[in-house]
Amino acid sequence: MIDWGDERVLVTGGASFIGSHLVEDLVGEGAAVRVADDFSSGEKENLRAVRNQIEVAEGDLKNTEFALEVTSGIDTVFHLAADHGGRGYISNYPANCATNMSLDNIVYESAAKNDVKRITFASSACTYPTDIQQDRQRLQEDMVSFDERGGAYADEVYGWAKLMGERSLQAYHEQYDIDASIVRIFTAYGPRENETHAIIALMAKAYAKQDPFQIWGDGEQTRNFTYVRDITRALRLAAENITDATPVNAGIRRYVSINEVVDSIFEHLDWEPSEVEYMTDKPVGVRHRAADTTRAENRLNWEPEYTLEEGLENTLDWYLNNRDRDYVKSNLETLLHER
Repeated sequence: MIDWGDERVLVTGGASFIGSHLVEDLVGEGAAVRVADDFSSGEKENLRAVRNQIEVAEGDLKNTEFALEVTSGIDTVFHLAADHGGRGYISNYPANCATNMSLDNIVYESAAKNDVKRITFASSACTYPTDIQQDRQRLQEDMVSFDERGGAYADEVYGWAKLMGERSLQAYHEQYDIDASIVRIFTAYGPRENETHAIIALMAKAYAKQDPFQIWGDGEQTRNFTYVRDITRALRLAAENITDATPVNAGIRRYVSINEVVDSIFEHLDWEPSEVEYMTDKPVGVRHRAADTTRAENRLNWEPEYTLEEGLENTLDWYLNNRDRDYVKSNLETLLHER
């Protein structure tokens, strides 16, 4: 068991949506926290609540000198830094996503040189084979294999990069005996997320009163939208309980359609468009995705605490309080496609 009050912790990408919530959790547990971020998508405002209690280092973790500097004197690394976005972003910017492979290895190598005790890697459900996600089949960790021919078939370049990040971390564990853990995150959402991701994109369109209201695909594609605080708790529990780089899923088991989310948003806003336009030419990814969380329940004693309804209400309340309607309406297309 880790006593976080005695830990010196680095959170890469700590000013990001998920990273900033994790930083707050760790500060609450008494950890001495350092954030490393280039602020290409993360925002300093995300750290406002704990800014006076943490150290912030701004720089590019693909720069070895910077990576060595920020991993120095650290016990635990939570590695969340990555070039990523929602479905539109990862489909349109594959080369950007490919840079994550070099980023991950520079962070791992720097951590090893500085004798970091443990690394927890924020991976993704995009590591799972896409061909098994056309029907409703809950994804189990062993559906990805590095030992069997054809055991990997990840989701776009972003998914392959995350998968290589997992394999690289396992190699560093094997060679340097670093305690390592991997959390495959399933469709996180919550306050501070940007509009390139599905939940916030839908909220932005409704807030701007887009009419006809545009939904990518037919709206019947499903995801297991998981509230950010459940994700950050899984990351901390993985660091505490797993040392051998065994991956665990963090997601809800429920299949949630885009249409269901849209209906909930309309109800909360007490507004509906006159027409819904289904844009079947847009990238939507796999048809169905939900997590089997048996391993997380057994190894971490983790299961989601927030219902979808609670999470959506919290997120929409945050969005309405932190976004100007006129700005969102005027910049909607840019917000939906850029990090």
